[in-house]
Amino acid sequence: MTNRGQAISVLIVSTLAFTVCFMVWMMFGVIGIPIKKILGLNATEFGLLTATPVLTGSLIRVPLGIWTDKYGGKIVMTILMAITVPAIWLMSYATAYWHFLVIGLFVGLAGGSFSVGTPYVARWFPKNQQGFAMGVYGAGNSGSAVNKFVAPALVVAFGWTMVPQVYAVIMLITVVLFWFFSYSDPKHLVPSNVKFSDQLKLLKDPKVIKYCQYYSIVFGGYVALSLWMVQYYVGEFGLDIRTAALLAAVFSLPGGVLRAVGGWLSDKWGAHSVTWWVMWVSWICLFLLSYPQTDFTVLTTSGPKTFHIGLNVYAFTALMFILGIAWAFGKASVFKYISDDYTGNIGAVSGIVGLAGGLGGFVLPIMFGALMDFTGIRSSAFMLMYGVVWVSLIWMYWTEVRGRDLMTGRIGTAA
Repeated sequence: MTNRGQAISVLIVSTLAFTVCFMVWMMFGVIGIPIKKILGLNATEFGLLTATPVLTGSLIRVPLGIWTDKYGGKIVMTILMAITVPAIWLMSYATAYWHFLVIGLFVGLAGGSFSVGTPYVARWFPKNQQGFAMGVYGAGNSGSAVNKFVAPALVVAFGWTMVPQVYAVIMLITVVLFWFFSYSDPKHLVPSNVKFSDQLKLLKDPKVIKYCQYYSIVFGGYVALSLWMVQYYVGEFGLDIRTAALLAAVFSLPGGVLRAVGGWLSDKWGAHSVTWWVMWVSWICLFLLSYPQTDFTVLTTSGPKTFHIGLNVYAFTALMFILGIAWAFGKASVFKYISDDYTGNIGAVSGIVGLAGGLGGFVLPIMFGALMDFTGIRSSAFMLMYGVVWVSLIWMYWTEVRGRDLMTGRIGTAA
C-alpha cells in the first residue's frame, strides 16, 4: 500500500477506534439513570458516578501522548483498548455504589485514546491538512451520540447490565480491526527521555494554559453535558429515557461529527478566527439556556396576572444543537493552534491540553449535581458554563484580539 493509502487507512480505523472508546467512556450517561434509581442517589452522587470514568481517561492522557511520540500510535492504542475490555465486562456485575466507582476508573482508560490518535493521525498528513485530519479523527466524539442510540434500546429490552456486556464485545472486535488495518512509520517516532514531570513544565507556557482553558469548555463542557443531558431531559421535561436520549443526541452528534468541518475551517481561516466566533456563539446560547423556568405575578389595574418565562423542549433542543455545532468547531480549532505552534511536540502538548479538557469533563458534572442540590435549579449547570465562557472571552480578547488589525486580521505593533 502507498504511503497515502496507509494514511487514509490509519485515519479511518483510528476514527472508528476513537468512536468506540468514546461510546464506552460515556456509558454512564445512560445506564447511570437506572443505577441512580436502584441505589437512590442524589444529584451530586449521580454527577460523581458519571464523572468517574472521565477522571482516569483525563489523567492518563499526558503519559499516553508521550508514549505515542516514543513508541508509535499503533501499539499504544491497541494495548490501551485491550486492557479496558475486562473492566467493561465486569461493570455488569457491579451491585454497590463503590463497585461502580472503582470499575469506572478502569473503564475510563478508554477516554485516553484521544491523546494517542491525535499525534498518530496528524503525522501521516502534511501540515496544511493536519487540521482536517485531526478533525476527522476527533469526530469520534460522536461515540457519545452512538451511546445514546444503542444503550437506551438495550436498557429497555434487556436491562442495564446488557449494555457493558455488548460494549465489551464491540471493543474486542475493534482491537482486532485496529491492529490489522493500522500502520507504523519509524520516521514518526520522536526519540525522547522526557518524563511526566518534564511535561508539566509546559504549563509555564502561557499559550498552553490558555489552550487548556479553551479546551476545558469546548471538550470538557461537551463531555459534561453529554453525560448530564439525558437525566436533564427526564427531570426537566418529564420524558422517558429513550426520548430523552434521542433529544440529547441532537447535541452530542453534531458535537462530534462536525469536528472535521471545524478542522477544515481552521485550516482555511485560522485557529484564532474560528475559536473567537465559537466563544461568542457559546456565550449567547448559554445565556438563554441559563434562564430557569419562571412564573411571576404582576399587579395590573384589572387584578393580578401571572406570566411564565422559560424554554420549552423544542427551543431548548434547538439551542443545544447550535451549541453542539459550535463546540465541534472549537475542539478542532484548539488543536489547530497546537499543530501550528508546537509542530515537533504535538503529542506532549496535546496530552496536556487533553488532560485539561478531560478534567473539565470530570469536575463539571460533579459541580452540576452540587449546584442542583444546593439551589434546586436544573439550569444552574448552564449558569456555571456561562461564567466559564466569560473567562475565555476576556482572556482571548486581551491576548489575541487586542492589538489585532480588524480589517486584515494581522497583529499590529500595539500587540
